Amino acid sequence: MKKSIFDKKMESPKFKAVYDEVSANMSVGEQIAELRHRAKMSQLALAKKVHTSRTAIARYESGEYDRYNVGTLKKIARALHKRLKISFSS
Repeated sequence: MKKSIFDKKMESPKFKAVYDEVSANMSVGEQIAELRHRAKMSQLALAKKVHTSRTAIARYESGEYDRYNVGTLKKIARALHKRLKISFSS
């Protein structure tokens, strides 16, 4: 399978370090959208896996949404083959 430009860039330790630092500061919605894009999945496809609507996924990906439900986040994580990790930091 041919590597994407992003995959090629991620082979560079310097690029990966900067990317990891920036992505750690992304909002929950941005992280969901990024993971969904990496999985080459539409909002509708993710919504079907999570048993919700496309508009609910769009709302979760919105930078202005702040009423996340942990249960729904777990379903989204599972649908994207990820683990949900919640942490507090200073």
